[in-house]
Amino acid sequence: MKTLLLPLLLVTLPALAQTAPEREWLSYKKLIETARVDRFYALPAAERDKLDMFIHLEPSGKDVQVRDVVLTVVHSGGRTQLRPDTEGNLHLVPNAAWLAEDAKIMTNQPKEKKVGAGPGVNAIVPAGTQWEYGALMGSIPQANAAIDKIVGALSMFAPSIKSVILKFDQPAQVTIQSKAGAKQYATDGRQQIRLWPDKALLAENPVMTLTARPREAELDSE
Repeated sequence: MKTLLLPLLLVTLPALAQTAPEREWLSYKKLIETARVDRFYALPAAERDKLDMFIHLEPSGKDVQVRDVVLTVVHSGGRTQLRPDTEGNLHLVPNAAWLAEDAKIMTNQPKEKKVGAGPGVNAIVPAGTQWEYGALMGSIPQANAAIDKIVGALSMFAPSIKSVILKFDQPAQVTIQSKAGAKQYATDGRQQIRLWPDKALLAENPVMTLTARPREAELDSE
């Protein structure tokens, strides 16, 4: 299950209707502030360079499919669609012009159902298939420090990140070659490898070698 930084905020975003006219959902500024995206990008780059921040959209009922929802920002320069990925995640960098003009987000859905919108964060998958250990596993302490700053007084509701789950599209292996010897990890039946941070390895920062490149590095609270 994907780990989110805060409980989802339910906002009016309605169920599929083929002939529904376009209607206003909420302001672009409200979405950015609700999901704490502005606070994330206000952090120094060195405090977030291993993290992938996103806004997770989750329908409150099975009659709403995120893939059917069309969100469009109406701004002075025209119209721009916001496209969530297959898991309902929006990856947005705050647009200063849209924030300043209080641009509105339109939806193709009628006002009947709700969708949760909340902040989430994953680790950035380093380039290639050979990485320094800290390039991936350093995302865990970085995420926990960033979460405290992003959510502020609500940190009591935020998770503590404890592991990274590498998700592959095929069977794969990870080898960590340290001074103490090689450690190997293989994908499970879901084509995933879960890694917990090791203080000694973080200090040594050995090379990690992968037989395939993962499509995602999910930060998890377990």
